[in-house]
Amino acid sequence: MADSDSGTKGAGEDAPEKSREELRREVDEKYDFENFGPEDMAEMSLEEWEAAFDPDTWITGEELLDRVEADLKHRIAVREVFAVVERTTHDGEPLLVAYSDEGYAVVYADGSVEGRGTVLRDVKPTVALASMEEYDVPEMPEGDQLPQPDEVPEGSGELGNKLMQTIGGIHIVAGFGMLIAWVLIYFRIIGVPQNIRQGAPLLALVGGGFLVFGFFVLLIVANARLSDRFRSEEYRNRLRSTGVESGDRPDFLPLDESDRDD
Repeated sequence: MADSDSGTKGAGEDAPEKSREELRREVDEKYDFENFGPEDMAEMSLEEWEAAFDPDTWITGEELLDRVEADLKHRIAVREVFAVVERTTHDGEPLLVAYSDEGYAVVYADGSVEGRGTVLRDVKPTVALASMEEYDVPEMPEGDQLPQPDEVPEGSGELGNKLMQTIGGIHIVAGFGMLIAWVLIYFRIIGVPQNIRQGAPLLALVGGGFLVFGFFVLLIVANARLSDRFRSEEYRNRLRSTGVESGDRPDFLPLDESDRDD
């Protein structure tokens, strides 16, 4: 009986561990942790989260803040995240704060995060990944990750715009040339053979098509340039609202200037 009870107990103890290992393998197959993002984090169930991340191996303290800072600044530099990242202290406790014009996130040394808005959504998965020893954090980029407002160009793709303008201009010139030729033939200003005169209406039709296409291309270029200017100005305004130019933090940030490191 003793042997029977012992065997039953042993099987019962191994079953939960085996189930956890199976769930961990399923999570590894389901999620790409090299490109783990907010959408993946929201999709994860509590059981999947506990299976994927072992609390006993989590990195915490100053090392965690260093890793989160490097990862966030890298993502900001490659324009995956829009935020200002600062290391600071509050009541003697080291913190990492990330903020933009629309939200903020405060990361504590124990790995807890609080905040609101899109910044919080971007920071949460970064903290989760940075706390894992298996995750390779990118190197800390040098300099400022966000540009000054006056450094933002008016737009991009100028070579493409010029090429489109050239194409549109050629079609317009060709279209006008065909229409002028049609007028000269139709009103008998120039003499041409009868078979060419009979094809004059087709010349007018093709010329009109060239004109329409040419103006359409120029309209696309004008709209693209206007959109580029609008997006550039919107980006400058966001940078100013975030305090990139003035160095001031947004008013909604739950920290004051005394919590800023020199």
